[in-house]
Amino acid sequence: MNPNIASRLIDMAQRYPGNIAVAEPSGGGQYRTITFAGLNRDSDAVADALLKSGFKPGMRLALFVHYGIDFISLVFALCKANITLILIDPGMGIRRMLNCLAEAEPDGFAAVPAVHLVRLLMHRRFPKAKYHLTAGHRWCWGGLSLHEIRQQVRQQPPVNFTPVPPQEEDLAAIIFTSGSTGPPKGVAFTHGMFDTQVSEIANRFNIQPGEIDLACFPFFGLFDAAMGVTAVIPDMNTSKPAQVNPAKIVEAANRWKITQSFASPAVWNRVADYCTKTGKRLETLRRAVSAGAPVPAAILRKLKPCIHPDGDIFTPYGATEALPVAVISASEVLGETAAKTENGGGVCVGKRFAAVSWKVIQITDEPLQWNEIRELPAGEIGELIVTGKQVTKEYVNRPAANRASKITDTENNVWHRIGDTGYLDEQDRFWFCGRKAHRVVIVDESGTEQTYFSIPCEAVFNRHPKVFRSALAGSPAGTVRMFIEPLPEHFPSTPSEREQFLAELRELGRSHTLTAAIADIRLLKSFPVDVRHNVKINRELLTAMKN
Repeated sequence: MNPNIASRLIDMAQRYPGNIAVAEPSGGGQYRTITFAGLNRDSDAVADALLKSGFKPGMRLALFVHYGIDFISLVFALCKANITLILIDPGMGIRRMLNCLAEAEPDGFAAVPAVHLVRLLMHRRFPKAKYHLTAGHRWCWGGLSLHEIRQQVRQQPPVNFTPVPPQEEDLAAIIFTSGSTGPPKGVAFTHGMFDTQVSEIANRFNIQPGEIDLACFPFFGLFDAAMGVTAVIPDMNTSKPAQVNPAKIVEAANRWKITQSFASPAVWNRVADYCTKTGKRLETLRRAVSAGAPVPAAILRKLKPCIHPDGDIFTPYGATEALPVAVISASEVLGETAAKTENGGGVCVGKRFAAVSWKVIQITDEPLQWNEIRELPAGEIGELIVTGKQVTKEYVNRPAANRASKITDTENNVWHRIGDTGYLDEQDRFWFCGRKAHRVVIVDESGTEQTYFSIPCEAVFNRHPKVFRSALAGSPAGTVRMFIEPLPEHFPSTPSEREQFLAELRELGRSHTLTAAIADIRLLKSFPVDVRHNVKINRELLTAMKN
């Protein structure tokens, strides 16, 4: 079978030509739409224009266009031309973004005009970038214009384009990590990995052609088209999900009668609060999917009554380098695992996907060879390693990161060290206990080490009714601290209220063996979070705080 994800779009265009593939807001409550047949023709035309104007298979093109029809069509066009796309989250900031671009060594840009202006100003950082496409008004630079390509298509018969067939191991994309737990790194995705991701997601969730998805994360919109699912693009800034207007999400969900939706926990938290306050529901939503960070049981409890009575919420687990790895439903969490989580047992992320194999090994911060790993028994906390067809094999231009994060076994399978701690239970479910980098190791006066894992310790303090979330962190002095973000309405307004609140938190900590020794507790009005999902707490910044 052709591993190119674009072959799936071609198939859907033949089977469901008139079905809407993508719907994006166009202002005034209206939507611009394109059918599967139209999306296939549009991406054919762009791919054909790229190759005829000098672009070559194997080139790297940095993609910076607004999430919607243009984004999805361009991704499929690049896949059809076997041109590697480079994806970087603009939310990481201009300096980091420029560093990532320089590291990826693009041969050109497919971008909106503002990005092309930056490219011109910084052209010395991208010496290979000589092939360009503009989505929008093209000013003083050359290259192709997406608008002009589409004009030509309207004036001429559709192009008879044959996609460039890639090998399974050909590079399809370089996608940069968010940088929430270290410098952003370019992850190498092959065509075979993308194809496996689509198969695994469709099979595990039983996603069927003809469904309608409110896609609050760009890559799910892309996968929708490959599965025959209509992707409705929400009216939101996908780089700032915590600032979403929940009324717009609910309105779009009910207007389009969506059957599924993928969104960050930050989005679902706002939607659940809005529905609880207004009495509105997402009447047709049967499959809500949330990822990016562990989803608190409190959010699942709030959201579940807001969707279809027969629906459920699913929380896939993985990383940019390995996705998806596992998944669990809200029904399983609320009915079984939440009680253990709240008592410091970690967060159960469920059972692995069929194409994944995993092991929990003894924790070390050093690079590992296969003969050096020590696999741990069920119930013992260690670090998770995974392998499978959707697990990436390398970072781009990062030999040190590859040595630190990849292990090759005796059968030449590459295992990825996810960087998470936790344990497997007797049902082969993984219980997440926090990032390896976020564990705090304290050495007492006798030289004995004690390790604090973030998720179990934080769960103890999260039981306080006035706490929104908590964060374990070290300190410049080498001690352990617990930061608390109260619910906004419960942040102490006087010194006496503050002291009372802290006393209650210390007493709560002393009540559990995991946290009995944590006496340094600090309050913050808000935590620093990641740029992609707005939910991962930046504990490195908290650790560096001197006061």
